[in-house]
Amino acid sequence: MLIRKMQENEIDFVRKQRLDCYKSYENLVSKAHWEALRGTLSSDNDVKLGVDIFVMEAKGQIVGSVVLFPAKLEAYEWTTGQQNYPEIRMLAVEPSMQRSGIGKLLITHCIQAAKEKGYTHVGLHTADFMNSAISLYKKIGFERVRELDFEPANDGVMVKGFKISTAKTGNEIGI
Repeated sequence: MLIRKMQENEIDFVRKQRLDCYKSYENLVSKAHWEALRGTLSSDNDVKLGVDIFVMEAKGQIVGSVVLFPAKLEAYEWTTGQQNYPEIRMLAVEPSMQRSGIGKLLITHCIQAAKEKGYTHVGLHTADFMNSAISLYKKIGFERVRELDFEPANDGVMVKGFKISTAKTGNEIGI
């Protein structure tokens, strides 16, 4: 398996795969929340200047992806403010490959990429209905940052902020 930057001609595939991966959440949230999430998964927000999309390739096929937004760039279509550290978004792993460690590898790759650029922290947001993602992030070592929580669809679903220090060693983040 290989983690690499996405090639420009792969964006449509990556966005479709993302939507397919997140489809299982559709019935767990309100219609408004699903529409907001679906919109962000397929928006052009992921191709802003300085944004990196990393893909995991296995046997010549993309089996997962993640987006790393640089610090001081709003990573969301709604206002949450700009952070002084990069933000991980839109982790997606092909459903047949989930729970195989791909998500963990993509996330730890983002942490390392941020560290190599001189950042001391990396953040992300997720919600309780994505319980396997929350479990993964906590195992890696992300800690809650409640002041970064927000409610994008005014439907009671809180999107929760998390942050990790890039100073953690590979052993500390389970590599």
